[in-house]
Amino acid sequence: MENAAVKRFYKDVSVAPDDGGWRVLLDVRGIKTAAGAPQIVPTLALAEALAQEWSAQGETLDPAAFLLRDLADFAIDTEAVEDVVHSLLPYAETDTLCYRADPDEPLHRRQLEVWEPVLKRAEARLGVQFTRVSGIVHKPQPPATLARLALELQAKDPFALAALRMLSSLAASLIVALLAIEPGANIRALWDAASLEEEWQAELWGREWEAEERRARRFEAFALAARFATLSQAG
Repeated sequence: MENAAVKRFYKDVSVAPDDGGWRVLLDVRGIKTAAGAPQIVPTLALAEALAQEWSAQGETLDPAAFLLRDLADFAIDTEAVEDVVHSLLPYAETDTLCYRADPDEPLHRRQLEVWEPVLKRAEARLGVQFTRVSGIVHKPQPPATLARLALELQAKDPFALAALRMLSSLAASLIVALLAIEPGANIRALWDAASLEEEWQAELWGREWEAEERRARRFEAFALAARFATLSQAG
């Protein structure tokens, strides 16, 4: 969608079944993706959420308010799913949850308290072992772990991969992203884990309102991407 202001060009927003899925209609005309394909999504729940984005617009369309639409477009328009998988694996190789402060630092204790339960849950869920690193020197993750993660990602559908792409980027963590699309995931707790170091710095040096607003917007995007994954799997 163009960044230039676009006047609202429709009155009615609805959803209808289309080609085995669901599609948003603007004045009975079906929406297309950025690449020009019919924007057909797999569930009524997701179509209704997409329709709500369009319904909530005022006289001028706000491109930043179409996050679900952009995710759906990516899922539909991306042909090389294997490329998406390869783009996600580096987040595991340098995963935030695996890189800790030196053991004698107070931050290390906070990281152990918050990150270790999340990391152990992911290890149990995936049947893998992650390497923990103290300091900034990179250490590779076990090849078997990366191979298992690749299989996990390859089994995901394009809509889940679209969500994982945004979640991993926002959290700097594939571990957090994968847990965020699990049924019943505690999205707030996962985001707090991913942003632990930012919170630690804010506690030490004080809060700056612009940084807090940016973090709040990033959490909103994180929660919405997780919701997108859930809606795409709903009955």
